[in-house]
Amino acid sequence: MKLVPMRVDITSLAVDAIVNAANETLLGGGGVDGAIHRAAGPRLLAACRAMPELRPGVRCPTGEARITPGFDLPARHVIHTVGPVWRGGRQGEPERLASCWRNSLRLAREHDLHRLAFPAISCGVYGYPLHEATALAVRTLHGEGGSEPFEVILCSISKPVDEAWHAALAIDKGV
Repeated sequence: MKLVPMRVDITSLAVDAIVNAANETLLGGGGVDGAIHRAAGPRLLAACRAMPELRPGVRCPTGEARITPGFDLPARHVIHTVGPVWRGGRQGEPERLASCWRNSLRLAREHDLHRLAFPAISCGVYGYPLHEATALAVRTLHGEGGSEPFEVILCSISKPVDEAWHAALAIDKGV
């Protein structure tokens, strides 16, 4: 697996799939979720609305992932995953965040997708500490897909997120 940190607008990437840091409704929101919905156009919202609700308002529970076409995006698909809200780290947040990464990779395998782009899941309004989240992501990616032919772009739109991805990769390499 090749991990590439990149300061880029995730909606601009022509990859097999971009990963959306979604909410449980899958109906759009702020941050990366809103940007992806705006760039993909109204058919993405329609595809998400068509997904069954598992309980009222929940189409994708925290830690799980769903896939749709990319519609007006340059990416062929969108993998939607719902990260945990940070509540101090003692309410299963690390396990549920790792599950987001594992389930996104599982969907990529099932759909024969090899070039993926991820944001820093849960690090925006969900408040997950940036360096903890990026380190967990890199460990999970290497643990779950280390020998597979994935190229994963670790996207950032700000200097702090870019630095966190670089730091996580340096720690992972033992630098």
